[in-house]
Parts: sequence; C-alpha cells; structure tokens
Amino acid sequence: MATMNHPYHLVEKSPWPLVSSLGAMILTTGLVKWFSFNIMNLFLLGLMIVLLSSGQWWRDVTREGSLQGLHTKKVMTGLRLGVVLFIISEVCFFFSFFWAFFHSSLSPTCEIGLSWPPTHVQSFNPFEIPLLNTTILLASGVTVTWAHHSILEKNFSETKAALIMTVVLGFYFSCLQVVEYIEAPFSIADSVYGSTFFVATGFHGLHVLIGSLFLLVMLVRHGNASMSSDHHLGLEAAIWYWHFVDVVWLFLYTFIYWWGF
Repeated sequence: MATMNHPYHLVEKSPWPLVSSLGAMILTTGLVKWFSFNIMNLFLLGLMIVLLSSGQWWRDVTREGSLQGLHTKKVMTGLRLGVVLFIISEVCFFFSFFWAFFHSSLSPTCEIGLSWPPTHVQSFNPFEIPLLNTTILLASGVTVTWAHHSILEKNFSETKAALIMTVVLGFYFSCLQVVEYIEAPFSIADSVYGSTFFVATGFHGLHVLIGSLFLLVMLVRHGNASMSSDHHLGLEAAIWYWHFVDVVWLFLYTFIYWWGF
C-alpha cells in the first residue's frame, strides 16, 4: 500500500470465485440427483468443494485484512456497503416466501378445504418448541450485542465469553429444529401448507447454521488476536447477519407458527 497513491485494495488474482462457482453447480446438480435417484455422491462432492473453497477464500480475506493491512478505512466502507446490500438481497429472498404464504393463507382454495391450516393438516403448537426457539434466538441477539460492545470497550475476555454463548445458542436452535422436523405431523408434500412451512423454516434454519459458522470463525479469529477494538469488520458483519436472522425468525414465528395455528 505504501507504493500506491490511493487507499483502495487492488485484489490479487484468485481461483476461489471460479472454484466456488463450479462447486455450487455440482452441489445443485447433486441435489437433483439425490432427490431423483437417492444417490448422494455428486451432492457430497459439490458440498466438499464449496466448503473447502469457501474456507480458503475466507482465509485469504482474513490475511489481507489482518496481516497485510490492505483493508483501509475506505476499503472497509465499501465492504460494509457490500454487507448491507447482501442483507437487503436476503430480505427480498425471504419476502418471496412470505408472499407465497400469505397468498395461500389469506384466501385458501377449495382444494385445501377453504381453511388455513388445511383441514387434513395438524399444525405445530406454537407454545412448545417454536416458543423455546424464539427465546433462544432472542437470547442470542443479546449475547451477540454484548460481544460487540465488549470488543469496542477492549474487554476481550467478555467478547470471547459472549461469542461462545452465541455460537452454543445458535447450534442449540438448529438441534431443536431437527427434533421439530423429525416429530412433524405433516411433510413438505402435504399441500401448499407443508411446502410453504418447510421451505420458509428450512431456509431460515440454513441461515442460522451459516450464521453460527460465521460467528464460530470470528471466535477463532478473536482467539488468534486478529481483531481489535477499531478493526473488527468481520465480527461486525457477522453480528449484522445474526440480527437479520433473528428478525426473520420473529416474522416466521408470528405468522407461520402462531397466526397459522
């Protein structure tokens, strides 16, 4: 950076965008093969490629920001804007699921008994596992905010404790959702109710897993002392993402679990 007359980061050539794209294509093709023929080999290959390339890509970005000092204030402003735009795209993604849900629930057709939930579907009790999961995610929102304020105040021991608690709560939520799916009295094939329920809650569960891994990586980075009170953009992005996941769950719980009960 000392030889340049600008504050921007000119990224080096990297194979990871191409490798990740190929892995994503193999992953989605493998999903089709798995669903159609119950053969998982192509799906597992694509998943392995995506995970490995993502890990290497994440390592390179971490190295650029923490060791090489390439993430200047100007660069971090651009990265923050990128995270905001990504979260906005995720809002639009989930908006489509809620659109499908309300389109079917506000005017149920005769094919599903002119009622919502459909007459043959027994919905979940919103005051059992769903309410517990709501409490868990709200608690995780508190702990992740605690982690953010702790690192701003240079209280790194509390930052570590708060991140550990958030990661544990995130994986606990995922375990409870697996239990809920196993005990579900209906399947994704049970009319439009099953489709909208499992697609919306399933994609949210995937986002919880991704957010938990994101925070786990930040916990490892914090343990390696690669973040400071004024240079922790990765942690900040993970916290924004986690708050987005929390808010989406509140909408899911309110409308799909409680209102649709």
